[in-house]
Amino acid sequence: MSNHLQFYIDGAWVDPAVPNKLDVIDPAHEEAYTAISIGSQADVDRAVAAAKAAFPAFARTTKAERLALLRRILEIYNERFEDIAQAVSQEMGAPLAFAREAQAWAGRGHLESTIKALEDYAFEHQRGTTRVVKEPVGVCALITPWNWPLNQIVCKVAPAIAAGCTMVLKPSEIAPISGLIFAEIMHAAGTPKGVFNLVNGTGPDVGQVMAGHPDVDMVSFTGSTRAGIIVAKTAADTVKRVAQELGGKSANIILPDADFATAVSKGVEGCFGNSGQSCDAPTRMLVPLDRHEEALTIAKAAAERHKVGDPRKEDSVLGPVVSQLQYDKIQRLIRRGIEEGATLVTGGPDRPDGLNRGYYVRPTVFGGVTPDMTIAREEIFGPVLSVMPYKDEEEAIEIANDTVYGLAAYVQSSDIAHARRVASRMRAGSVYLNYPDWDTFAPFGGYKQSGNGREYADFGIHDFLEIKGVVGYGEA
Repeated sequence: MSNHLQFYIDGAWVDPAVPNKLDVIDPAHEEAYTAISIGSQADVDRAVAAAKAAFPAFARTTKAERLALLRRILEIYNERFEDIAQAVSQEMGAPLAFAREAQAWAGRGHLESTIKALEDYAFEHQRGTTRVVKEPVGVCALITPWNWPLNQIVCKVAPAIAAGCTMVLKPSEIAPISGLIFAEIMHAAGTPKGVFNLVNGTGPDVGQVMAGHPDVDMVSFTGSTRAGIIVAKTAADTVKRVAQELGGKSANIILPDADFATAVSKGVEGCFGNSGQSCDAPTRMLVPLDRHEEALTIAKAAAERHKVGDPRKEDSVLGPVVSQLQYDKIQRLIRRGIEEGATLVTGGPDRPDGLNRGYYVRPTVFGGVTPDMTIAREEIFGPVLSVMPYKDEEEAIEIANDTVYGLAAYVQSSDIAHARRVASRMRAGSVYLNYPDWDTFAPFGGYKQSGNGREYADFGIHDFLEIKGVVGYGEA
């Protein structure tokens, strides 16, 4: 039986307090394929009450008990791996190969890294005659986005479990089905009732209610900077902790000594991955002025290798973007780039040829982009790359840091020492040198308006803990 119209509260699937359905749209075909329920204040109250009641006992569990639970969750996750990949593909349009190898894999990877981090994590240490103790922060409201659903769900749920917290999860209402499958995994793994709860809904109807709830001790939010500001303001009245991973406009500095064919091509792939719907995507490619035309030639060829099409077809590299709202925003910004004088190298407005239905976007490359242009400053969240020329290294660093965001930065050089020197000057939470593999043990989070707090492995666990000093404890 489908749980799509129910919430998971206090260890059971329950009906919403007030029936209120929302269609879930398949972005590849622009058709509803199922519906979920939208929660209300009453549903949030019920879920928070369950988490609050479960907290005292769960907070006292041992590390060994929480490790055993996480290992059971990982076991069931692996059993449901294909179900997750299929759900992500349909709800957000990810090609099946990408849904398996990146989207579903991310949840598995973060469970594995959280388990490893917890195995080595020390919750107490001695400092002179004071005992420093790390304790679970309490009831946590977890608000996750649609673009990497399992990545962000697991990045919050796993460390919260590891820390001994209880929680209420609100997945994105745009891509909610993978979150419901995750709730089924939590149930099958034997998660104690009330420890994990899920209420579907919109930001105003559920997310803000969770953020302002007096019995919620912490909010962990991933989404747009605009929504993050609302969450922070709402949470402020009850002085709760707020951890946020928000927007980005990441610069990719290609230094003159880089292998240009590789650096530019991989930069295009990094920007276009997940149909450009990643907050840390390298969307601003900075290249030396005297090699600008060379970079555009390489970028054009790389972009045109990205076949856009039905995510269920094996030859599709990029699927649609997630919604009509996203599609319209991307189209508006592509047109703005043309209006403001950027050179359209490839792609452009409207759907790719042969695709008359679905939220498909042409893989687009702009050249000659200047720092004052809208496409260089706004987060587009689609397969749109801005190539920006720079005169020298100092100007490249200045342009890279000239943004309200600070989630990620990228540096390409054949000289690793050179790349490291430039990385030290990047105002970003993550700096990637020469396109490394995804590291689920690295800290992830942003500077400036890209948020606060850090996720992944032990960094994520730390965010869900309070620090207590027991002074006069005596010698250990």
